[in-house]
Amino acid sequence: MIVINKEAIYVQIKTVFDPEIPINIYELGLIYDVLVLDEGKVKVVMTLTAPACPAAELLPEEVKTKVKQVEGVTDVEIELTFEPPWDKDMITEEGKLELGML
Repeated sequence: MIVINKEAIYVQIKTVFDPEIPINIYELGLIYDVLVLDEGKVKVVMTLTAPACPAAELLPEEVKTKVKQVEGVTDVEIELTFEPPWDKDMITEEGKLELGML
């Protein structure tokens, strides 16, 4: 049985930054869910700041690459969704502090 440290997945995701906003995509609120499935598979449900985001091709691929680096992960599926649509209220408290929004 493969055991995957979910916290390690979040650590990796926090190394991915939106090119237009100077905080990581986790603090930005773009990660909706991380599911650890059978056989080392991980599913990441995420969104973008806008459907026409210039990083629409890059961010999901970068998340996939980073999550694959976690020990025990054999495959990563990225589900890109726009429901609910992202808005600035989804930014974490830490992210708001970094952006000077608090």
